[in-house]
Amino acid sequence: MTIVHGTVRVPGDKSISHRSLILAALADGQSRIRGILQSADVASTAAALRALGVAIPLLGDDIVVDGVGLRGLRRPESVIDCGNSGTTARLVAGLVAGSGHSATLVGDSSLSRRPMRRIAEPLEAMGARIDLPPGGGLPMAVHGTALRGIEWRSPVASAQVKSAVLLAALVAGVDAAVQEPERSRDHTERMLAARGIAMSVDGNTVRMAASRTLAPADIVVPGDPSSAAFFAALAAMASAGRISLPGVGTNPTRTGFFGALARMGADLEWTEQADTGGEPVATLHASASTLRGIAVGGSDIPAMIDELPLLACVAACAGGETVIRGAAELRVKESDRIAAVVSNLRAIGADAEELEDGMRIRGGTRPLHGRVVTHGDHRLAMAFAVLGAREGNDIEVDDRACVGVSYPGFWDDLKRVVSD
Repeated sequence: MTIVHGTVRVPGDKSISHRSLILAALADGQSRIRGILQSADVASTAAALRALGVAIPLLGDDIVVDGVGLRGLRRPESVIDCGNSGTTARLVAGLVAGSGHSATLVGDSSLSRRPMRRIAEPLEAMGARIDLPPGGGLPMAVHGTALRGIEWRSPVASAQVKSAVLLAALVAGVDAAVQEPERSRDHTERMLAARGIAMSVDGNTVRMAASRTLAPADIVVPGDPSSAAFFAALAAMASAGRISLPGVGTNPTRTGFFGALARMGADLEWTEQADTGGEPVATLHASASTLRGIAVGGSDIPAMIDELPLLACVAACAGGETVIRGAAELRVKESDRIAAVVSNLRAIGADAEELEDGMRIRGGTRPLHGRVVTHGDHRLAMAFAVLGAREGNDIEVDDRACVGVSYPGFWDDLKRVVSD
């Protein structure tokens, strides 16, 4: 019997942590950031900003950044290494394009395979020159110029594409508008508005007016809902018990997984709703539940794109069939998450089928055993670790260290809240 108990304070939101550093760097004055995620991905953004001439301190629970202003970025002296972070590569490309400088962005083998043409196209339409290798990944050479304003219709719902365009326009001092097929996470536009930038949203289109200055701001970074999702799922799959998760971000563009988990029958309760820096937060209480399969797709997907591997793992022990469609974006994440999730579920004895844009999982109560190959993907490692903690399951994760990209303390927290 697997019994869960206790409280987990998940680390700071990864998306907001990246953006907090970037906007603090561009502000006119001093910004204070508390609760920033101290992980490899956020460290990559910090290092990139240092390369652009910003004095970013070592990451800690409470840091102060002296901004250089919208026109204060410098040309880097060497290539900018983005590590494994797609957010770093795409958002920093926007900064460089808008600054008028030139820089080459590189990354590890996984990041180098991820698609960069999707940000190169709007940046080129604004006047920048972007050089990509034949595969369309990294290294990416960005040559900034005096950019012009843009109204961009993005073929994909991507907060990174949207943010790259908005940041390029912000630094260049021009207007910008981005229309998406579905609304993607909106942290960038919320945070810009909180810092004095004129923003407007009309359906799936966000508009930003040109500005000469960006106000500094103090922020407490909310707990990452993507990290909280693992422990909500753990509790829902448990034999008994409850886990509480205080201070979790509840931005509606990020909480799709919790809605899906509730539809599966999970006992979830939100309390202590509050607001921090324009972002809603609350305490989540998740309890052991009886779960059933569901179908997700279409407009559901953007608000749970990072949690879909976890949803598939939950589905493996839910009654009935779960179908995930409209999620082709998973194929160009840190790994091909559709292929990787399905092959790993099959390897441990689950009934899973790969679809072109998703997957089909037929759940059950049979024990699942075996070793999973994460391909260095942090979200796969944590999703299968949570599935492995369920009663009767015995799952070995091949690369435990890769969780450091987003949740360095994951294994300690997992061990603390599970009793066999």
